[in-house]
This record gives sequence, C-alpha cells and structure tokens, in this order.
Amino acid sequence: MELNLKEAEIAAIFDKGLQAHNAGDLNVAEQLYQETLAIKPEHPEANHNMGVLAVGIGKVQEALPFFKIAVEANPAAAQFWLSYIDALIKLERLADAKAVFDQAKSKGAKDDGYDNLEQRLRDAQGEPLDATTAALEKDQTKSNILDSLNLEQAIKLAKKKTKEGSSEEATRIYQDILTKFPKNKRASDGLKTLVGGSVRKAFKLQDPTQDQLQSLINLHSQGQLRQTLQQIEALVQQFPMSAVLYNIQGAVLQELGQLDLSIEAYSKALTIKPNYTAAYYNMGNALKEQGKLEEAIAAYNKALAIKPDHSDASYNMAYTFQEQGKLEEAIATYKKVLAIKPDYVDAYNNMGNALKEQGKLEEAIAAYNKALAIKPDYVDAYNNMGVALKEKCKLGEAIEAYKKALAIKPDYADAYNNMGNALKEQGKLKEAIAAYNKALAIKPDYVDAYNNMGVALKEKCKLGEAIEAYKKALAIKPDYADVYNNMGNALQEQGSLEEAIEAYNEALAIQPDHAEAYYNMGYTFQEQGKLEEAIATYNKAIALKPDHAEAYYNMGITIQCQGKLEEAIAAFNNALALQPDYETARGQKLYQLAHICDWDAIAEDSTLIPSLGTNEKFVPPFVMLSLEDAPDSHRIRSEVYAKAIYLQRPLPLPALPSKKPKRIRIGYFSADFHNHATMYLMAKVFAAHDRQKFEVYAYSYGPDANDQMRQALIKSVDVFDDVREMSFKDTALLARQDKIDIAVDLKGHTQDQRLGIFAYRPAPTQISYLGYPGTIGAEFIDYMVADPVVVPSNRRSAYSEEIIYLPHTYQPNDNTRIISQKVTTKADMGLPEDGFVFCCFNSNYKISPAEFDIWMRLLCKVNGSVLWLLKSNLWVEQNLQREAKKRGIQANRLVFAEKLPHDQHLGRQKHADLFIDTFNVNAHTTASDALWAGLPIVTKLGQGFAARVAGSLLNAVGLAELITENEHDYEALILELATNPVKLAKIKEKLAVNRLSQPLFDTQQYTKHLEDGYQQAYQTYFEGKVPQTIVVSR
Repeated sequence: MELNLKEAEIAAIFDKGLQAHNAGDLNVAEQLYQETLAIKPEHPEANHNMGVLAVGIGKVQEALPFFKIAVEANPAAAQFWLSYIDALIKLERLADAKAVFDQAKSKGAKDDGYDNLEQRLRDAQGEPLDATTAALEKDQTKSNILDSLNLEQAIKLAKKKTKEGSSEEATRIYQDILTKFPKNKRASDGLKTLVGGSVRKAFKLQDPTQDQLQSLINLHSQGQLRQTLQQIEALVQQFPMSAVLYNIQGAVLQELGQLDLSIEAYSKALTIKPNYTAAYYNMGNALKEQGKLEEAIAAYNKALAIKPDHSDASYNMAYTFQEQGKLEEAIATYKKVLAIKPDYVDAYNNMGNALKEQGKLEEAIAAYNKALAIKPDYVDAYNNMGVALKEKCKLGEAIEAYKKALAIKPDYADAYNNMGNALKEQGKLKEAIAAYNKALAIKPDYVDAYNNMGVALKEKCKLGEAIEAYKKALAIKPDYADVYNNMGNALQEQGSLEEAIEAYNEALAIQPDHAEAYYNMGYTFQEQGKLEEAIATYNKAIALKPDHAEAYYNMGITIQCQGKLEEAIAAFNNALALQPDYETARGQKLYQLAHICDWDAIAEDSTLIPSLGTNEKFVPPFVMLSLEDAPDSHRIRSEVYAKAIYLQRPLPLPALPSKKPKRIRIGYFSADFHNHATMYLMAKVFAAHDRQKFEVYAYSYGPDANDQMRQALIKSVDVFDDVREMSFKDTALLARQDKIDIAVDLKGHTQDQRLGIFAYRPAPTQISYLGYPGTIGAEFIDYMVADPVVVPSNRRSAYSEEIIYLPHTYQPNDNTRIISQKVTTKADMGLPEDGFVFCCFNSNYKISPAEFDIWMRLLCKVNGSVLWLLKSNLWVEQNLQREAKKRGIQANRLVFAEKLPHDQHLGRQKHADLFIDTFNVNAHTTASDALWAGLPIVTKLGQGFAARVAGSLLNAVGLAELITENEHDYEALILELATNPVKLAKIKEKLAVNRLSQPLFDTQQYTKHLEDGYQQAYQTYFEGKVPQTIVVSR
C-alpha cells in the first residue's frame, strides 16, 4: 500500500514537470524532475529529461550521467539511447558513442532515428556507410484506421461520424489520416470544422499526446531543428488549436533565427490561450533579440501579470532594462527575481554588472560574491568581479579574481584580456602583453585583445609593433573606430602627423560623434602649427563631450600661441572647473597670468605652487621657472614630465668605433634657426667651429624662414636639413644615417621643442645646451653645458645630467652683432630728457611682486626717474600701471617699449641708465644684449640656473661688483648707482673696455672651449665609459 502511494506521488510530480517542460517553463520542469529523482533516483524518464534540459543549455557533459541512468533503468526505451548517443557525438567522444550504439542494438532497442544517428556517427568518424549494415526494424504495431480502410473509405467514415454527432470518433479518424498524409486537405478541413464548430468543447483533443510532445523534445535535444519544425507542422494539421504546439514552433523558429515567424507563432498560441505565460515569456525573448526592447518588456509584464513568480521573465526584463541603460529599474527588478528565487546566480551576477555601471563598486563586488557563494565555479562572476576591483584600483585583487576564473576555465579568453588590462595598469607591460597573447591564442579573432595589446605596446614605446597590432584588429573588424583612434595616437607619438590625421578621419567616418578622435586630431593639428584647425577641432570635441577637460586645456595652449592670453586663461579655467586637480592646466594658467602680470590671480593659487608637478601629475617644467626659484623641485618636475611624455624606445646604439674619426660630427637640433634669440647668440659659433676637427650639421624643425639668420647659418654649416615634416623617429634615423657623433639639443623644455627625437637617441652622445636653463631630467640626455656660476657645486644634485663646465660662461655670444647707429632721442622713446631711466627689457612674465616692490621704492626715492619696460602683450601695460598706483607711483612713470628689429633694439639701449634684473628668471639673451650695447646690469644671484645667468655673464665680462646676493643689497646697489653719477660712469667706462677684452664676447675663445668639451665627451664615449663631469680649462 505504501509503495503504491509513493509511486502515485512520483508520477504526479513527474507529470507536472513534463507539463512545464512542454510549456517551455524549463526552470520549473528542472525543479520538478529533481524532486522526482530525490524520491526515486533511478526514475528513467526523469533522468532522461534532466539530460535533455542540460543539452538544451549547452551543458552536454553534465547530461551524460542522467542518460546513462535512464538507459540502464529502461534499456527498451529507444529514445533514451538516441539522446545518450547524440550527446556523446556532440562531445566528439566518437568511440564511446559507437560503443553505446552497439550496446543499444544488442539490447534490442528500436527506433526510426537510428538510421539517421548511425549516419551522423559514421560521418563524424569519417567512415563510409557499410553496405551490409541493415536498418533497424521499424515498429509497425501502432493501430491506425488506414490499416483497415483505404483513404476514401476513411474520409467517408469520418464525415458519417460527424453527422451522427460522434465528434470524438470523427476527430480520431481525421487525425489518423493526417498522421499518414499530413497535407491531406479534406482531413485538415474536416478537423478544423470539428474544432471550430459543434465539438469545440472537446478541448482535451486540441493538444498532442505526451508521447508526441516527448518525440518533439527528443528531436530538438538532438539539434535536429528542421526535422522538429517539420514534425510540428504535421501536428498542427492534426491539432490546429494547440497553443502548446504554436509555442514550441515559435521557440524552434527563434533558434533558427526566423524571429518574425517565431513571434507570429507565439501570437497564434496567445490567440488560442490568452493566459499562456510561457508564450508571453518566449515572445519577450524574441522581441528582445530583435532589439524591440520596449515591446519585449511589455511581453514580460504580461507573463508576470499571469504568473507573478515567473523568475525567468523578471530576470530577462531586468536584463532588458539594463540594455536600455535604465539601471535603477534593472537593479530593482533583479531584486524581485532574487526575492522569488534567492539562488538565482545569474541575477546576482548581472545585478553586479548594473551596479558596476552605476559606479557602485562595493555593492557590485558584494553581488558577485553572493553569486559565487551559490556557485563557487561561476567563472563569469570571477571575471566581472575582477573588472570591478580594477575600477577600484585594487589591481592585485583584480588579477587574483581573473586567475581564479582561469583556474576553473583555462580557455577563458575574456579573463586573459581583462587580466592584461589590470597588469597594464600596474605598469607590468611585458606581463600584460603575454596575457593578451594568451587571449589571442584561444580566440584568434579577438579584436579587443589586439586593441589592448596595441595600447600596451605603445606604452612600452614599441610604436611600430603597436601599429601592427591595431592593423590586425582592423583586418578583423574594419569598422572599429576606437582602434583607428588609438592607431592615430601611436602615429602621432611616432611623429607621423599626416598619417595620424588620416587615422582620426577614418575613426570619425565610422563614428561621427567620437569626441576623442576629434580631440586627438586637434592635438595633431596643434603639433603641426595649424592653430585655427586645432581650435575648430577642439570645439567639436567639446560640443560632443562638454566635460572634456583635456580639450579645454589644449585649446588654451593653442589660443595662447595666437597671443590671445585672456581667452587662453579662460580655457584653462574651464579645464580646472571640470577637473580641479588638473595640475598641468593650473601650471599653464599661472604661466599666462604671469605673462599679463595679474599677480592677484596668481596669489589665489600661491599655496599650490610648491607642489605643482612634483607628484605623479606632470606640469611642463618651463612654466614653473618664473613662479619659484627651487632647483631641486625643478629637477623633480623635469623628471616627472620626461617620464610621462617621452616614452619612445631608443634605437639600438651602433658598435663602438675601432678608431676615432678624423672629424667629429656635431648635429645641432632646433626650431630657432631664423631671426631668433638663439641665433643672435649662436650665429658666430657655427661659423667659428674648427672644420679640421668638426663637421657641423643643422637639423631645423622650425618655420621655413629665409631671413638673414637662416641664410647665415646655411653658409656656416656643412649640412643643413629641414626636418619639420619628418617624424621624431625618422629624424633620429636620418641623424644615424648621417653618422652624427654628438647630438646637441638647443630647445630643452621650451616652446616648439622636439625632445622626442632625442628619446630615440639620434647619436651615441647627447647634450642639452643653451635653450633651457635647467635640467632636462631625462635619461637620454647625457650632458648639459654650464659654468661654475649657473651650476655651483652645492647645487649639483639639482641636475640629472653630467655637466660640461665651461671656464667663463655657458652662454655663447656673437661679437659681430650690429648696433644701429640711427640717431634717436629719449623723447623718441617716450622717455624724459633729464630723468634717470631704470630699464628692464626682460619678458614681462619674469617680473614678480618681489622685485616690482623694490623698483617702485626706487622710483619713489629717485626723483624724476622712470622705469622702461618691454611691452610683451596687450594686457601687461594696464596691469603693471595698476600695480604701480597701488604702490603710490603714477602710471606715467612706467614707459613701455614696443618690439623693434634687433639692431634697433640694441641701439635704443643707450637711452637707459641702468638695467635692473628680475629674480627667479634673470635676463639671459636680454642681458647679453644690454652688456653688448654698453648698458650695465645689477642682478641678484638666486638658487637655480635660470636665477643665476646674469651673474654668470657679469662675471665673464669682469663686472662681478654688480652681482648681489640678496634683495637688500640689490636695492641698495641700484639706489647708489642711480644717485651717484660718477660711480655709474666709471662702471660704464669699465664695461666699454671689458666688452672687447673680457671672455664674454670673445666668440673664438668661447668656441674653442665648447669644442674642448665636445672632444672630451666623445673621448669618454670612445673609451666605452659612462658620461662623467667634464671641466674645460681656461
């Protein structure tokens, strides 16, 4: 008695599971089959159907134990054997499949499907069919009306039964006919008349039998979708009012990708059975697959209105919300799913993804952990948790998560790719590239892995390899805008600017709203000097991405180059409003404020100045020189900047020569080989080089000028190359081809520099000279030309290079510069005829409140005196006059000089009485100009190179008495000279003599000293020694 009750209970549970399975409610079916097996573990049908469910979701390996139990429990069930053999074939376990096939035959299991399965098995094994192999016997025992009557007799009998009101018998006869003749119109029409008419109440006959449905399930589980569809179509002829059939038909059509037809089938099912939960659910899935997300959500809602605890419908609706970007709705719906089914691991995983998209990383990680608590081998959860941990900058923990995923699934390409991204963030570029290569070994068409590897290779300065990786990505996916953008960046860094612009244009052709491509193209235009194009392109980037701080920053740089300083400052302020810790933008803003002498605005950021550029965030070193005199900090800034910007991989060095060349080849690199301060100083040096000992090459990447200085240079050097259109690497390769022994950079960290050329190492020995008054902070610069005044021994640690100490001054001079003899008066210059004229022709950005306070006190103490300044821009006059008034000095006592041709500029200095220097950045070329023109200078020695240049020049011209050590002495000496005409006259007389007799303007002697430094540097290289300090004797 107990046994019968138990069997009845098992049968009831299993039948409910089968009904759910037929209705497409697979989660419920699985649960009920499991309950069946909990009571009776060897239940053949429950085991078989559990295997079918596992195959249906791709877990074929997990299906095998179920099929094995099923065939052992009921060896006569042919379908069980077919499912078992089919699964083995799917797993390519062909020998096992053949063994099970033979076992089935030995057990006497028979089915029509064996012929097809044997053919599949032999095809998979690559064997031809054996002609002697007999087909399995077909079961002919099934009773059908056509076994005893012919077709015409059966039709007549069905019509007779219909007239008699025996609808059930008539229906069975029509169904028997359609079983053998599925397309028989008379039987089909007769059946439809019965279903739609007088016998509509016979709903028990509107659905196929359980055996017929099981047959469909079996066919489907074997992957025979076309055959399944054909059988469904035959059954629909027999059961035209079967909602279940239409639902199954929709599912098969959906798998075949025929989404419109599948939705039509679901609609038919719902017309017959309006409260059919599974059909609404399946229709939602098909609509979602079509991208009709709102309609999909409506279908899921209808399913849930009928069955509120339908966890899969809620889950898929949540996922659809997530695809729409409706993250709050998605998360709320995932929570409903979990309230219905607390162990729904996919809901935890995808809720984690939605939380991650919201930036709620801790909550996302918690969700992934809950998924893993339920399913410890859930590789996707480990992978997604790794991504969240990476976004939290917990890179080590992220990598551990990826490793756990890979321990479970060693062929998980996504985990390798994501681990590569985390390793790249750690700076472990070699390991990152190895991870990307593993991802590509598993999935050779993985475009994201190629793209990410390109980024890593670019960061490793392997720009050529990076470009090749991007090209491979584009060969797989030609419409990948991000890859074109990244390739443009690599080309831009390579110096291939035109090719970079082509790449950005390709990205924009694919994705016209690609803000980063516009931004990067703007930067490339800026590098080319195409300022209007750059600004227009930055504006496009900002229109697409209004919070693009970098675009505002670089637009500020470009506008600044046009002389629109207030607009540039506004652009930097926009960048800082978006990103307050944007130190590069703050440094540039302060530099432009210094140019217009807006000291109140500078004071607002004064507490930030000491730390700017000294941490991980770089600031262009030159912009900080005038803001503070701190050489140790300036070295840190240069090193941070060089490390961030100059990522190029140096070219391999040539082998050491076996003998010294007859002439050392010197290569000078500059953008200033035209009428420029550098040439005013250097022109005579180029001509004075000893051609018996040196060959001189000039590489120009500045404007294509044909002015006096350019013409003089071309005559003075052995080879002149215009390389402005060449990439950094190509320029370095050209220098290698020219066999340059010593490459000399004349720009340093100043505007228009191309230190990227030197990063490629165009020559074995590389020297920083003249252009930048400080350390470059880069490993690729070996030496720096200086003197004992600008780099005293107690400040040696502030410079990363070895020093070539020249005996008198580091600065060259041309003692043939012409001073205009044009007759002018003080009045012509706007100066008083009899007042004392203090003069400072330094660029206005060098002036700070510290020296300006002293100057205003001097004007107050020296009656009738004026301060003669250079007018660098439109705003400086107004701002400095305002500052003077604040200090009690009338605005008209500041006189502003316009820019003049160089000879006239030298000539007008005779109208000044005394040049008074700035502090943090002294007069450099301007000091030489004044001294050459006979105008004495008073300076104050500072701490760094830039703050000691005038001291170096005064020392070299024999006027060390004009060098002071502090502000008090500086002010006192100036006042004494301004009020003691006799003493000042003696100083001027001494200068008039010394300028032609002291070392400062002895260009020939200076050039010999410089050449001595070059020769010692080359000798060190020739001997295979590392660079070391060089002291050139007098």
